[in-house]
Order: sequence, then C-alpha cells, then structure tokens
Amino acid sequence: MELLIYSQKYEKADAIHNFMDFYHRLNMKHLASDLLDKGMSPMQISEAIIAAIKIAKVSNLETNAHFMPVFSGKDQTIIEDCKLSHLGYGLVLMNADVNLEVVGEFQVGVLTGYLEASF
Repeated sequence: MELLIYSQKYEKADAIHNFMDFYHRLNMKHLASDLLDKGMSPMQISEAIIAAIKIAKVSNLETNAHFMPVFSGKDQTIIEDCKLSHLGYGLVLMNADVNLEVVGEFQVGVLTGYLEASF
C-alpha cells in the first residue's frame, strides 16, 4: 500500500518552492558524511555545519541553496546527513576543528589562492 499526500489545491508558491529545492539539490555535489573519511567525527561535522549555517545567515546567503538535510546510507545504516554546495562544503571546512589536518590544508589552500589572485 502506498501513502499519497493529497491536497485539493496546490499553491503556485508551493510549486515554485519545490522547483527551487530541486534546482538547488542539483548543485549540491557534496555530502557532509564524506568528511568522515577525512578524519572528522560526527560531532565535529555537526558543529562545523551549525557554524557554517550561522555564517551563511549573517552573510545573507540563501541557506537552502547550500545546505539540505537528508538521510543517507553509511556502513549499512541510515544516518542524518547534509547535502552541501561547493560553497557550503567550503564553509563547513572553514569552520571545522582546526586541529584536523584536512581543515588546515583547506584553509591554507584558500588563503594562498586568494593572496596569489590579489597580488
């Protein structure tokens, strides 16, 4: 038996919202759980995502264009995850635990690229 959600009337705003979610999802090429393979713990990832979303909000970025909660499979279990755009992924790495090698490498790489482009 399938469960169907029925509405007598769909609003145009709902259709636009659904289309925009679909469009943003197409541009989200990263999963937060990929950072587990780079040595981050689930708690470190969660804290970095929370910080990245706060940065996005104060920077007036459309957060749903860069962060989307999803469920994914990891080691035969279903986990809470987050799809990330390239910018979202970068913000997560920028705000992750600085004691991790992957975070240091990312931050130095970004700063080096920025300085080379500026001078």
